[in-house]
Amino acid sequence: MLTILLGAVLLVALVRMIHQIAKAPYDRPLQAVTYCILCACLSFPMGLRSVADDVDAMAGAGTTKLVQNVLLLGTAYWLMCFYLQSASDPRSGRRRARIELIPLVITAVVITAAPLATPRAARTHVYATADMRVAGTAVFYLAAGIYLTYALAMALWWTLRYVGTARGSLAVGLRLVAVSLACMVGAGALRAVLTLVRAGGGAVPPAVITSVKLLLDLAIPLFVVGVLYPGVADRLTALRLRWRHRRAYRRLTPLWTALHTAFPENALHPAPSGGWRDWPAWRGPLGAHRRYYRRVVECRDGLVRLSPYLAPLTEAGPVGGLPPDVVAGHLRRALREYSAGVPAPSGAVAIALPRGDSLDDDVHQLLLLSDALGAA
Repeated sequence: MLTILLGAVLLVALVRMIHQIAKAPYDRPLQAVTYCILCACLSFPMGLRSVADDVDAMAGAGTTKLVQNVLLLGTAYWLMCFYLQSASDPRSGRRRARIELIPLVITAVVITAAPLATPRAARTHVYATADMRVAGTAVFYLAAGIYLTYALAMALWWTLRYVGTARGSLAVGLRLVAVSLACMVGAGALRAVLTLVRAGGGAVPPAVITSVKLLLDLAIPLFVVGVLYPGVADRLTALRLRWRHRRAYRRLTPLWTALHTAFPENALHPAPSGGWRDWPAWRGPLGAHRRYYRRVVECRDGLVRLSPYLAPLTEAGPVGGLPPDVVAGHLRRALREYSAGVPAPSGAVAIALPRGDSLDDDVHQLLLLSDALGAA
């Protein structure tokens, strides 16, 4: 079940990255991430027993293992390139990426040639059961493991540099990535040592091999979680903000309706851009925020225009200390006088004034007044 879930997450991540790179095709760090996820997605089915059996039956024993490891090398290479492209100017990043191609190509050639020196019967074993005394088998696992450990160690080094400067959800995600990379590097180093021991004829307890594999099995999902965490956390924050704005928009309805009826010319109509293009702006994900801000501005504009009719409020004491239901009663009376054409007094009184300087403080006072107006 976990394997299927991980594959689904990788596929979703790939689709998302393709969508992102379509909007920024010349963003090299984004390209590196996309290629990294693409290699991971392509290598994923090679680890499934049913796929491995079919591929080996068609292309020869050990083909699946070779393809999977080459793709894993590519995954680690592009992960390293992401940091190189992000931390350097474009020219230096491209130069370093080309230099790092050299050990990648050498490793790929070595692990491709190693099975040729391996008896056919020894090509189908997995790491835990492989006979490392066979030179080709030991070279295959040792070369791939050393390169992966090197590339992941470089990625870990860059991640640790960024952790100190990151904040919020990005910092949490980078910490998770750093922990997972540290586990992968540790597991890779241990596997290299175990490979050398087994190649020399030494015995390694199966529990040790299983423990190293378990460390890798835990590190890979943790890495995916760390990569996805900032985006998911930011999305959840955006959804909470959208829910708050939608709720405030509905709560402002009594106040807005009363003021809009009196001052319909205050409505802020969006400038049409033409046909279906208006839909995302006002009905799409950002539409809730646009409608919320527009309603807040229209409510405040209406109160400013009605302020001369609220002068009698000063007779009840300081306006700022009056409860919302009292202010709402005077507001209804002022609206009736305005609708009846009663001349406005010479003075003006501002109501629902915020106690702070933020927009949230302003909206809070408008919400209290709107709730009181709707409850009457």
